[in-house]
Amino acid sequence: MRRHPAALPYLFFTEMWERFGYYLMIGIFFLYMTDTQTGGLGFEREVASDIYGTFIALVYVTPFIGGLLADRLLGYRRSIVLGGSLMGIGYLLLAIPNSMTAFYASLLVMILGNGFFKPNISTLLGNLYNEPQYRALKDDGYNIFYMGINIGALVCNFVAAYLRNTYGWGYAFAAAGVGMFIGVFIFLSGMRTMSHADVRREANPAEASVLTLLSSVLLPALLTGFLAWHIPGDVLGSDSTDAFIFGSLPIVAFFLWILRKAAPQEKPRIQALLSIYAVVIVFWAVFKQNGTALTTWAEYYTDRSMPAWMERPARWLGMVQEVKYEVDTFPVYDEQFRTQRDPLTGRILKAEGIHPYFLNVPEGERPPLGQSVSLVSTEIFQSVNPFFVIVLTPVVVWFFGWLRQRRREPTTPAKIGWGLIITALSTLVTVAAVYACHNGAVKASSWWLIGTYAVITIGELCLSPMGLSMVSKMAPARIAGLMMGGWQLATSLGNKLSGVLATLWDRYDHKADFFWVNFALLSAAALALFTMLRWLNRLFREQGLS
Repeated sequence: MRRHPAALPYLFFTEMWERFGYYLMIGIFFLYMTDTQTGGLGFEREVASDIYGTFIALVYVTPFIGGLLADRLLGYRRSIVLGGSLMGIGYLLLAIPNSMTAFYASLLVMILGNGFFKPNISTLLGNLYNEPQYRALKDDGYNIFYMGINIGALVCNFVAAYLRNTYGWGYAFAAAGVGMFIGVFIFLSGMRTMSHADVRREANPAEASVLTLLSSVLLPALLTGFLAWHIPGDVLGSDSTDAFIFGSLPIVAFFLWILRKAAPQEKPRIQALLSIYAVVIVFWAVFKQNGTALTTWAEYYTDRSMPAWMERPARWLGMVQEVKYEVDTFPVYDEQFRTQRDPLTGRILKAEGIHPYFLNVPEGERPPLGQSVSLVSTEIFQSVNPFFVIVLTPVVVWFFGWLRQRRREPTTPAKIGWGLIITALSTLVTVAAVYACHNGAVKASSWWLIGTYAVITIGELCLSPMGLSMVSKMAPARIAGLMMGGWQLATSLGNKLSGVLATLWDRYDHKADFFWVNFALLSAAALALFTMLRWLNRLFREQGLS
């Protein structure tokens, strides 16, 4: 770390705590919405998937505005403090029980907060590495920063599992708020080390003002979204999907307008960024199913039992969920764990039976009636990905450094392409898992899910930190924050698509078909990127960025 900017540790720990809060909340968000027995909201899985996808999409749309305001008015440090504070307040609002007003207000506040926080901490980090003595270390710096993200994401799910299983959902959401405010405090304590990198743009009379840009982009987006919401029927599957996709079109058009109006020397850079943005949408559409489809797979299709020797340390770590094998009143499920509803009232049908976890456990492997079993809490599986990120990040950094010494390191676009291919392979692991458990007739070994996360993590490390680094390298300095917001917009569109894909889960009777669709989408995206690779590599060389 001594070779890196002095501000890196402060940004590292700020992002670590911000991600602790966000991933704690998002790790149990889908479970909270679909829970029907312990104080959750009791939404249908399709409805919960739609809300989940819309939320994680919108938290990445607002960076477009946050990046613009930081570039022109607020500066990066002030925007980060504002965004972090809003997110902390949002998590605390989500902890309020039995209030749909507080529920939706919390989502709105978190969405706004992330818009100010997310693009600007990445841009500030990139500015630190624009100094000549640090420029060659930029990719490594982003990998280190990315590891901080995943330390927070690893730890948070153990805290969430302990608090929600022991005290209830509200305590877990409140812990996310506390973590966010710790991150804000750390950032404030280190602001002096990064003041030189917080360079606000000089006003240019020839360019449109912030008010003009917002009124010409944000207002059309809101109006288009509002009108799309009220289109008779569901053109793209749901009102929220119609509103989001159609509402995004004015923002996409704005980036195309930026390209059209850019100076000749800036156009190739912007073209390259927009091309990459389009391709990585598919990556996020599959990757972000960890909170929906893969959580459902962990909850109902995965053997979450643990050996006796593991119970005591697992309890200490807060990762145990107790489930009693008894006859009681439970929701009625079909063979694919779809809740059944009364056709007249629409309410979930309930009947005497056993806990749904045991429905696909062979009778000979069930405990005696009345006995409880200790299971790995479902959200713990979302810590598998950040665990692998922490373990594999030094390996990936070393590997690319080793290739660099031999002048064989792939370019940043090539790394992203390989990330797409490896992520596509991860979906084949889940396909094999479906066949291994006979499409959910019996439980699948947890190693299938762990293996899926291991493979997808390698793909992620080749793509996500490289993408952030690429935007920092390639974006014209005068619109650096805005183009980082463009990366977040691509992430947002992918996140929404992940929710759309997840709403289809219950429509597939054979779950392998669901994962085959993911494989096809990723393969097409990888093909598109490698088709453009020669052009992208040439552009990187011409710009002196390879």
